[in-house]
Amino acid sequence: MMDVLQGIGYGIVAFAVLVVVGLVVLDKLGTAVGGTANTTAVYLAGQLGSSGLSGWIPAVIAVAIGALFLSYFMGKRR
Repeated sequence: MMDVLQGIGYGIVAFAVLVVVGLVVLDKLGTAVGGTANTTAVYLAGQLGSSGLSGWIPAVIAVAIGALFLSYFMGKRR
């Protein structure tokens, strides 16, 4: 069970690193190009940030841990 939790943790950390790198790249690209590209970069940063894709991380964690506990207790019954 701990191996699965460790895998979930590694996945979450990798996802967070990808989001941060993506935000930095979008920010630098928008600043370098300017104008409409900057507006698009700000919009995409919002979609990747806490109001978008990254906002689902706590829900994914809760569902994954809940499923692990349910499978652990169901496995003990049998």
